[in-house]
Amino acid sequence: MALREIASKPYPDQKAGTAGLRKKVAVFQQPHYLENFLQSIFDVDARLKGSTLVIGGDGRYHNRTAIQTAIAMAAANGVQRVVVGQGGILSTPAASHLIRLRKAGGGFVLTASHNPAGEDGDFGIKYNVAGGGQATETLTDKIYEHSRQITRYKTLEGVYVDLERRGVQTVGGMEVEVVDCVDDYAALMQTLFDFDRIRDWFKRGHSLRFDAMHAVTGPYAQRLFVDMLGAPANSLLNASPLEDFGGGHPDPNLIYAKPLVDLMYSDAAADLGAASDGDGDRNMILGRGTFISPGDSLAMLCAHLHELPGYKRGLSGVARSMPTCRAVDQVAKAMGIPCYETPTGWKFFANLLDARRITLCGEESFGTSSDHTREKDGVWAVLAWLNVLAATHLSVRELAERHWKRYGRHYYVRHDYDELSASVATQVMQSLAGSLVDLPGKHFGDYTVSAADEFSYQDPVDGSVAVNQGLRVVFGDAARLIVRLSGTGTKGATLRLYLERYESQEAALGWKTSDALAPLVGMAEKIVRTAEITGRRAPSVIT
Repeated sequence: MALREIASKPYPDQKAGTAGLRKKVAVFQQPHYLENFLQSIFDVDARLKGSTLVIGGDGRYHNRTAIQTAIAMAAANGVQRVVVGQGGILSTPAASHLIRLRKAGGGFVLTASHNPAGEDGDFGIKYNVAGGGQATETLTDKIYEHSRQITRYKTLEGVYVDLERRGVQTVGGMEVEVVDCVDDYAALMQTLFDFDRIRDWFKRGHSLRFDAMHAVTGPYAQRLFVDMLGAPANSLLNASPLEDFGGGHPDPNLIYAKPLVDLMYSDAAADLGAASDGDGDRNMILGRGTFISPGDSLAMLCAHLHELPGYKRGLSGVARSMPTCRAVDQVAKAMGIPCYETPTGWKFFANLLDARRITLCGEESFGTSSDHTREKDGVWAVLAWLNVLAATHLSVRELAERHWKRYGRHYYVRHDYDELSASVATQVMQSLAGSLVDLPGKHFGDYTVSAADEFSYQDPVDGSVAVNQGLRVVFGDAARLIVRLSGTGTKGATLRLYLERYESQEAALGWKTSDALAPLVGMAEKIVRTAEITGRRAPSVIT
């Protein structure tokens, strides 16, 4: 195997977004495209040389090819050892845990998360640093600047690693260890949850339907829910990982997981319904005829997590992303623990977790997790719900109603306007930004604007500042409108409008979400002017 330096020219578009570099597969298949990005990481972060590197992905199309490229380049760039999931498979939270467990210098997570897969679909890669969290914006900015000037990359010729054979193989002077993708993660879950109690819950006739959406969590669900906890085999839906995710859109929400939603609103509903996404970091929770919004799920877990084995020490604090509804704020206040509001992106939680300021965190895009890893974790959330149901002897609906009666209810919805031109999306943002100064004190029906601003965040741990994180129109505790641009798409621009309404009177706790938010929809059009500016009469997706 010969080490080679191959001449290359920079690509101008290798700036990582909210969670890594995401593009169409065809973009990554361009000559030297992936190699340029990886070499930029090796050149900028010297900590990888002489250390361990974890590599794995969600199994989508181009995953295996990219992993072989990454292994060859790791050997050429002085990495001492690569740990890779069998078949190239590692869920994002499992990869984060493995980085922490092996004290690795970092990890390459090959995923485009909830985006569609296949030859014509999306591909992505993100760099997780030592400690398991996503690379900071400062680091990704340095990587991007380097990628714009790169002239060569290093690789080892003739490399092929058998990704199906567990054990150690040698590539040049570097060891490559192929590991079972579930083992270490499953061992971690057993330290956090009462598996005996959950087994008993299943033995007493309770049921689960988990939709893996033909993505990465199929093997994790099989091992944990069926093999270890005793759930019947028919508890799992779409549990075989496929390179194109079965042609579906692996985003666990009411739109893309509609078969599961329909099942949970039918006479055949299980006690708990759940789904995860492409790389296993998102989750959706349902009960019989009941949808638990991500913000409510975070709040309800916050109220009960201290009752579970791995969290008996209590919660040091909780955090949510700014667009996430404020339900968890009410719980944190009652518990007397800090509640942090951060920008969107899991990397903003990492400093708080590392500093032990928080135990639990979550975001509105179906992400929830704790300090056991440095990524959001879909399977963990399902296990947490199973444990809470087993411990409380309540149904999902009963638990939700009890929670709302104590803390009030935050009605919440997100409107996505996909594939807008960048100029139109920018026009919406600029129009609202220009009106913010005049909004406080204005009345819209029964609501009065108490504050209107552009959200910025100063990290309480390292003092770093993040600006331009979304526009807020706040009506006191009663309601909020949030507008921001998404950083996870690969085609055009995605504008997101978030609507939130809080009610504490018992008579208002059982409303239909669309009815409760109808007044805010009309207010939002007057304030944001989305339809007027975009020409869209309705959002592309409502979740």
